Amino acid sequence: MTTMATSQVTGSRSRFEALSWYFMRISGLVLLFVAVGHLMFMHVLLGVDRIDYSVIIGRWASPFWQLYDLALLLFALLHGANGGRWVIDDWVHPRGWNLFVKTLLYGIVLILFLMGAQVIFTYQPSSTAINAFFNTLL
Repeated sequence: MTTMATSQVTGSRSRFEALSWYFMRISGLVLLFVAVGHLMFMHVLLGVDRIDYSVIIGRWASPFWQLYDLALLLFALLHGANGGRWVIDDWVHPRGWNLFVKTLLYGIVLILFLMGAQVIFTYQPSSTAINAFFNTLL
């Protein structure tokens, strides 16, 4: 009975680790395109010297840019948390400390995601900021 339970736990853990391994590759690829797209738009198309408060607020007036920035935030946090989980498994061996540090990591990731999503979706830009954003594109 113990062997069967151990086998099921080990099997589900190895399946989770395999999915985690695939997630790291896929999220890394998605992050590459999303981050490079962000970099090209903000730093090459707009120019660093033209980025200010009104540009960011005007950008978040568009649902596309809200979702884009949310995807960047989500993939960066989950990719980093998954890598952090592997580092914790490699360096923190006592089971209780391992669980504590992972819980702390997941809590920080959740708080950062909720804060970022709140800022992206609840900020009310003024029409002046939106117009300033579109003027920077021209």
